[in-house]
Amino acid sequence: MERLSDQQKNQEVSKLKGWKLEDDKWIVKRYRFKRYLSGIHFVEQVAEYAEEIQHHPLIHIDYKVVTMKLTSWNAKGLTDLDIRSAEEYDRIYGSIKE
Repeated sequence: MERLSDQQKNQEVSKLKGWKLEDDKWIVKRYRFKRYLSGIHFVEQVAEYAEEIQHHPLIHIDYKVVTMKLTSWNAKGLTDLDIRSAEEYDRIYGSIKE
């Protein structure tokens, strides 16, 4: 998978709601939940998807806040797979019933 150019990276990240570019090679988003177990359920679903596509995010759980951080190690930066993963994580988040 090819790394996105700076222009592509900025364009794609600007389309993602709440995702921020970090250190020019990561995208990061914090998801907030009303209940701790809702966040855990979200992480379980993200993990299943990540395992399916063999592209795993860094996940940090702080009580009712889950932080996702994505990059493509082999490409040494962001790829289309990171963008598609972020879109899927947002879809999963929207499906969580609190």
